[in-house]
Amino acid sequence: MNHFSSNIKLLRNRKKRTQNDVAAALNLKRTTVNGLENSISQPTVPQLQAYSKYYGIAIDTLINVDLNRLSENQFTDLQNGFDVFVRGTNLRVIATTVDSENNDNIEFVNQKAQAGYVTSFADPEYIGTLPVFQLPFLSKEKKYRAFTISGDSMLPIPGGSVVIGEFVQNFLDVKSGQACIVVTRDEGIVFKLVENEIEEKQSFQLVSLNSQFEPYDLPVTEIKEIWKFVCFLNTEIPEPETDLQQLMKSVNEMKIELQQLKKVKRQT
Repeated sequence: MNHFSSNIKLLRNRKKRTQNDVAAALNLKRTTVNGLENSISQPTVPQLQAYSKYYGIAIDTLINVDLNRLSENQFTDLQNGFDVFVRGTNLRVIATTVDSENNDNIEFVNQKAQAGYVTSFADPEYIGTLPVFQLPFLSKEKKYRAFTISGDSMLPIPGGSVVIGEFVQNFLDVKSGQACIVVTRDEGIVFKLVENEIEEKQSFQLVSLNSQFEPYDLPVTEIKEIWKFVCFLNTEIPEPETDLQQLMKSVNEMKIELQQLKKVKRQT
């Protein structure tokens, strides 16, 4: 269904602009703006491009997404340029810091900073307050960030470890079975294996290594960032695995493999 007419009317009203204001900004007649808003006429390609630039929203979103159904938080993200939540495919712009040689730093988001990060991850001033470091064995061509994880849902990676992730611009690039740090709207920052179900369900399934934690679905609309797991750092010497722990680990691995096989079977 084409939502262009209702969307441009909604956007104009939210910005408290008149049809004359929009017409002047886009070099159109007011009657043309009125016709487009009321589905009397269909937009031309140049008009679509003009509206997209004017509101900072992708043409695909203006046409195919009913903006009236978005929550206020989602709308705020949309108007700030983060309409990636709609399909997970648009290019993301990330706030970052660099060292004296103009190399990207690895910013460290510790446990105490995570609540602030969820709300301010796109704010360059906030990102500039985070501790930073470098790891020489990581590529200078990619962007990395470090997060402290809590809990035991991803054992044998223990809570308190620092996990380092590579920034993912396009959610569709996430491969099923990858471990990722997922920055969510309501659940904070979680570290899970992910099953990419965007095409089928517009969501990801998040899976723990620890089988005591049930998998669950997370809609793309609830995700702010995804960082693909690269490595983890831990200052504690791990305890030797008991026979029971080894057995539980094997059971967890089999459960994950079974879930993947079921998914493949459903798709064939």
